[in-house]
Amino acid sequence: MTFVELLAHLGGMGRFQMTYVAALAIPLLMLASHNLLQNFTAGVPEHHCRPRPMANDSAGDVPLLVSIPSDGHHRPQRCRRYVELQWHLLEVNGTVNGTANEAATEPCRDGWTYQDGVFAHTIVTEWDLVCESKRLRQVAQSIYMAGILVGSGLFGVLSDKFGRRALLTWCYLQLGVTGAGTAAAPTFVVYCLCRFLVGLAMAGVSLNSASLCMEWIPTEARAVVGTINGYCYTLGQFVLAAVAFGLPHWRWLQLVVSLPFFLFFLYSWLFVESARWQVIAGRPDLALKGLRKVARVNGRKEEGDKLSEEALRALVRREPPPPGGALATLVRTPGMRMVSCGVSFVWQVGLFSTSFAYYGLAMDLQGFGVDIYLSQLVFGAVDIPAKLASVLAISCVGRRVAQGGSLALAGICILANIIVPMELQMLRMAFAVIGKGSLAASFNCAYIFTGELFPTVIR
Repeated sequence: MTFVELLAHLGGMGRFQMTYVAALAIPLLMLASHNLLQNFTAGVPEHHCRPRPMANDSAGDVPLLVSIPSDGHHRPQRCRRYVELQWHLLEVNGTVNGTANEAATEPCRDGWTYQDGVFAHTIVTEWDLVCESKRLRQVAQSIYMAGILVGSGLFGVLSDKFGRRALLTWCYLQLGVTGAGTAAAPTFVVYCLCRFLVGLAMAGVSLNSASLCMEWIPTEARAVVGTINGYCYTLGQFVLAAVAFGLPHWRWLQLVVSLPFFLFFLYSWLFVESARWQVIAGRPDLALKGLRKVARVNGRKEEGDKLSEEALRALVRREPPPPGGALATLVRTPGMRMVSCGVSFVWQVGLFSTSFAYYGLAMDLQGFGVDIYLSQLVFGAVDIPAKLASVLAISCVGRRVAQGGSLALAGICILANIIVPMELQMLRMAFAVIGKGSLAASFNCAYIFTGELFPTVIR
């Protein structure tokens, strides 16, 4: 008997497994909120140099006219102001008397004035991340993504040493604390540091949630559960749009999407650690206790009482590691070498580009010039039919055609968006939405057939 067969003997996809999957899936709703949060917390409002103090004594829009040059669309320039006040631009009645195209300009030396509206209270307005400092906005997001990258490697190793549940519980707490710390950040540097730690914890939540989920459910239910988890992330994009609409101030928004992780931290103490990991780690007594709890919840108490520590150790001995280790399995046979090379190409080349494009679209909603709340809803909604279409395509035309077709369609839409004029906002939005949906389908295809191609020891 293997661990998979043992779980089936103790109830399969029973009450315990369904409750466990639901408890692990709920936090996934908030992952999208943190991944895409800077669409709202780092939005850039219309702005211009703060008028000179002398000009502020005048009435109406006179200060802007005499101190701020206009751009090609007759709007105040964002990053330049006149060195000398251009009073000659005014007549007695306050109308324009001429232009100052030849007048000397300088950078904004007294700060900026920001337009009230959707992005009146963001990290951009608080720390003046505009003009010469505008790249710091992207730096903050890059630091967050770097945290996810580091966390993916770090928590993967630590979970093998300390257990999935322990690391997941820690990551919930870390995410809650550092997320709340981000909301209280006094400086941009502290903000970036907290965002890095949030990204670190986000990776730990994703990895250990998936591990616990897969190790407690039967093989035949894994594809369905994986799809459910994917849709939880999609629904999280709707949650973000709703919360951001109700909380336009970036600090309150950051705090509200972080506080639920304290609740997740509290109920995570009720999670049962992976029995397989506990036996391998030399804790068969704890594994036996957990399995008997599973059997009791699933209504199989008698089967659970028949288990023993020696029986669990025997299960591990019947599943010895492959010669040379798990990595050697990737290249042991010609067929496996071909699969490894093909899948590596898809993940390292195809899905690197996919991730780059996916997040490039999803994290720059303001650039499409459409209402950002509507954009967030549409970009989230497109994932639902896209993932369903990918599953249907896999069944009808096969894995390779579905994967290649989704990548090709995404590439066409992204390239088309490059040549579409900025004035055609709805057309650009349509191409972007189709492109993001295609990228979501590509992710789904890759996750499905990678799990099918690789043996259990590698997954």
